[in-house]
Amino acid sequence: MSLAAISPWATAQATQLPPAARAPQVGDCAIFREGGVGQVLKTATWWLRGTLTEVRREQRRAAVCPRFDKPRQSYTPADWSRLAAALPCVSSPAAVRDVEVWRVTLRADAWETPWTHAHGDNGWLFRGQFLEQSLRAGVLIDMDASWLERCEE
Repeated sequence: MSLAAISPWATAQATQLPPAARAPQVGDCAIFREGGVGQVLKTATWWLRGTLTEVRREQRRAAVCPRFDKPRQSYTPADWSRLAAALPCVSSPAAVRDVEVWRVTLRADAWETPWTHAHGDNGWLFRGQFLEQSLRAGVLIDMDASWLERCEE
């Protein structure tokens, strides 16, 4: 399974910041985007926006990505959570290694999630949740910084 196929924010190099990029900082506005990979809708449709309340570097073991014997459209919230917990991950045992990642705590400020499969696939954002965590104003979510983009100013 390709990491790029899992999420546009989770690539093999996602733990490395580009040379010109500024490291995330407490107080930054950040957004998680999902959807928009279809024939008609090309831009991300669903989103979670918030404020970074904690930023830290962590050592993680990039182990082999979990495999599911079903198409992505059939993943359950538990499947998505299991996958997210494994990131960053690699596709083969030979590539397993320790990596340093940016982790952040995001305070949820606003979001838009699909509520039915007609609105969008059940992904990381679905029915008022991020993975298996219910969204409400002020809820704190621990996540990998590579999944986020800076808010447009």
